[in-house]
Amino acid sequence: MSFQTPITISEAIRNIEQNRYLLPSIQREFEWKHEKIEWLFDSIMRNYPISSFLFWRVEGETKQDFKFYQFLKEYRQRYKTHNEEFNTAGHNDFTAVLDGQQRLTSLYIGLRGSYAYRTPRLREENSERVYPTRRLYLNLNNPLENEEDGRIYEFKFLTDLEYSANEVKWFRVSEIYGLSDDFDFNRYLDEHGLKEREFSYRCLSTLKNVIHSKPIVNFFLETEQEIDKALNIFIRINSGGEPLDFSDLIMSIAVANWQKKDARREIHGLVDSVRDQGFSISKDFILKVFLYLHSKDIKFKVTNFSKSNAEDFEKEWDRIRDAILASFDFAKSLGFTDSTLTSKNALIPIIYYIYHRRIYKNFHTRVEYASDREIMSKWLHVSLVKRLFGGTSDNVLNQIRRAFTDDVTKSPISVGISVFPARDINKEIRKDTGISDEFIEELLLTQKDDRYAFSLLALLFPQLDYKNNDFHKDHMHPESKYEELSDGDKEKFGWLTYNSLKNLQMLDANENMSKKDEDLESWVAKELISKQRNSFFESHHIPDVSLKLSGFDVFITKRSEILAEKLKEILA
Repeated sequence: MSFQTPITISEAIRNIEQNRYLLPSIQREFEWKHEKIEWLFDSIMRNYPISSFLFWRVEGETKQDFKFYQFLKEYRQRYKTHNEEFNTAGHNDFTAVLDGQQRLTSLYIGLRGSYAYRTPRLREENSERVYPTRRLYLNLNNPLENEEDGRIYEFKFLTDLEYSANEVKWFRVSEIYGLSDDFDFNRYLDEHGLKEREFSYRCLSTLKNVIHSKPIVNFFLETEQEIDKALNIFIRINSGGEPLDFSDLIMSIAVANWQKKDARREIHGLVDSVRDQGFSISKDFILKVFLYLHSKDIKFKVTNFSKSNAEDFEKEWDRIRDAILASFDFAKSLGFTDSTLTSKNALIPIIYYIYHRRIYKNFHTRVEYASDREIMSKWLHVSLVKRLFGGTSDNVLNQIRRAFTDDVTKSPISVGISVFPARDINKEIRKDTGISDEFIEELLLTQKDDRYAFSLLALLFPQLDYKNNDFHKDHMHPESKYEELSDGDKEKFGWLTYNSLKNLQMLDANENMSKKDEDLESWVAKELISKQRNSFFESHHIPDVSLKLSGFDVFITKRSEILAEKLKEILA
């Protein structure tokens, strides 16, 4: 490995555009925020060092030993983040970027592409309205002053609309890329009157100089073709700067050893598919699931991802993917959202069961799996409410797996298990999950919009249609009536009690729409016209006391007792 003659930024950009620079599959994806790109351009304008790069010359047959990817040009947060694979068959020898991808991609996007990030407070959707395309601009009117981060030059990603609101102020940075010739550059300045103000003249002259003239891209070049050496260099240099998380390394090993499938595309595709179902997962989760299904040790260690393991991963991938998707379909059918599914790890035992029984096709709807779904639903809600997977989740997962098999390498699932073994699982768990009065009281004070409120209410009101999202959380004594409470009740209980589980119920959508802000006594009286009193009170956990707002003290005390006993029974 040797230090090479530095090159200009424009030369590096040309190498990217002509696919002379590619990214090896062991690279992580681009992850810089737009602010960081803006800071990078300020740094190069002020002659700050941007660190050296590490390149690897890829020649001959080595080109077929790795998968390689093109740089991102049009980045769209969340929706366009994956690099496209580049077919190197028949391609000339090229250079792989081992260190510096984030910086080079940032320069490429700023000079030749765009960056779309989310507009706050709009409903999530993949559209120009929510994720408008933005390009990088430079403020030519005046420098920044007294910035906490020390910036002087204001680079900013703007939409076309934001730019057109003040065209005189902003210069599109991509235009400098085509102005390398001094004559063309000066003619451009004259045509746009940019020599009349010293700041704009100096700004653009500096920008042209750092892009086209100054050789500031310093790099080391490795020319040896051994893949193992390249991977070792990659791991070493990524121990500093932007830290390389272990799942990225595991991904790189999986990608390098899969023969028929593109692991990177498959795993990213699964992450995207689960996202489309409304849940966010990471590569780490998928890798953890694989270890749980096929390895004694589920910790992220290099030794747990041998070449033979990677081969098993590829061979079993379709089933693993389908089991994961089936489990999230099931979670969605229970009414969970990304927020209320407070631990994704809680789904891993369910994935394990679905995978080994091979029942992932339409698991969440088929009649023959109804018993499994009923048991899993309660187990999942209880596990989340009891915070089973907080902290030492690996230990709990290992304990749970013993309910299925004593040795994962020999017996993937115990013979004769025909229904989800919730009781056996609970017996295996060694974590202290005692149900104290203090814990129950803490649960009863769960607020309406708390992440755990959904699971608690689903356990208390299991009869509702959660599959079709046909349910609403509802204040029994309406939220609008709180100000009508007596001063004594307000002082004694306060909003934290009024807005808690003690005064909440789950209603189906139609029931809740008919109730609206109706006071509790009137609503119950109306419901009892067509319903049997005892069963209605029991199913809604309503105490047989005065339901007037003036009787709130007695009502909330008695209902707390009912809910406490019910939760102890459910959670035991």
